Parts: sequence; structure tokens; C-alpha cells
Amino acid sequence: MLEPERSQRSRLWPALAVVLGVAAAVALGQWQLGRGAQKKQLQAQYEAQSAQPAIHVGAERLRANDVHLRPVEARGIFEPRYAVFIDNRIHHGVPGYYVMMPLHIEHSALYVLVNRGWIARPAYRTELPAVRTPTDPVTIRGVAMVPRGRAFELSSDVYEGSIWQNLTIERYRKRIGIDIQPFVLRQDNALDDGLVRAWDPPDFGIEKHYAYAFQWFALGATLLIFYAVTQLRRNRAST
Repeated sequence: MLEPERSQRSRLWPALAVVLGVAAAVALGQWQLGRGAQKKQLQAQYEAQSAQPAIHVGAERLRANDVHLRPVEARGIFEPRYAVFIDNRIHHGVPGYYVMMPLHIEHSALYVLVNRGWIARPAYRTELPAVRTPTDPVTIRGVAMVPRGRAFELSSDVYEGSIWQNLTIERYRKRIGIDIQPFVLRQDNALDDGLVRAWDPPDFGIEKHYAYAFQWFALGATLLIFYAVTQLRRNRAST
């Protein structure tokens, strides 16, 4: 009696392991499909918002979640003394910086931090690039971006003077000490400043989630096939 029971248990445990493995793979695949669907919704919202009129950035403090990825515009004067340069930005293979400069909003005590665009790194690392900046009031149009968590971060040393590896609104506010809106205005309109504003569209990672889902489903199918083939060989060997 012991041998049949032992043989039965030896068949039961692999079957149970396969069932659990397949169930986990299917659940994870479904979760990735759900995440992909959520990201697709976000992309659709972004495309719909992009067609809406620009939100005016004025003396009233705006909420970050209300304007994220929305068209916005602000009028004021740039403050070059508060500029920082986000390091390790590459354009057509050339290393450079993103120029982050606050705009003192007209008729307001508030500033809005503007990503003015890309500029090439000077020949010597100790030099800062010369950025042409208008001294008169200007209107800046673009998209509101909310740097979250470790956005732009490439090093544990987050800043060295005016050259930063990592930018968040809260870190900038504490470091520079000015009152700013809770988002970055990524500038789209042209100014005679020599900066490059060739922005890539936001990547919502939809295809990545669908690819992960396919991998999980493929893993589940592989487990089933492997178990079926193994059992078939075992049955043939026992007959």
C-alpha cells in the first residue's frame, strides 16, 4: 500500500505546483493588461487635454494634479540668478543641460519654474553655458509637468552649484528659497535664445505592460506544456 500512495503523492505535488504556477502567471498577466488599459486611458486624457485652451498661470496658486500635462501659459520676467542646469541631457549625441529658470509671474509674488530647453555643455566642465535671456516681460506657453520622485535623477549627488542631477519642486523651493508654482512649465513657444525645444511626447509605457502580460501568459503556457509532456513520457515509461 505504501508504494501506490507514495507514487500518488509524487504525482500530486508536481501537478499542484503547476496549477499554482499557471494561476500566478495568469493573474500577473491580467494585472499587466489592467495596467496597460489604465495607461491607455491616461494617454487618451492627455491627448484630449492637449486640445484644450491653455490654463493661465497667474497670482493664484494652482494644484499640481489639476494642471499636470495640461497646456499652460504664463507672463513675467525670467530670473537668471536662480537658474539651474539639469545634467546629462543628450541631444543628437551631444551632451548638454536642460535650462531650468524661474519666471517671476507678472502682478504676483509667485514664480513658475520653466524648462526653457536644451543647451550644449561647454568644453570645460567648470564652465556654465551662456544662456540668452530676455530682460523684458515675456509670455511663455507650454505644458505643465510635475516632476515626481526621482525624476531626472542620475546620481546620489543631486546638485553641485548650479548643476543638478535631480530636480523636484520641493527640493528646488528649499534650495533656492523662492515661492513657486507646484509644477514645471515645459516651454514650447519660440524665443530668440538659441535653446533646443525638441520635446519627445510623454511615454506612458503602454506597450511595456502588454509585453509583460504576454511574457506571463507565455510562462503559464510553457508550464502547462512542460507538465503535459513530462506526464506523457512518464506514462509511456510506466507501461
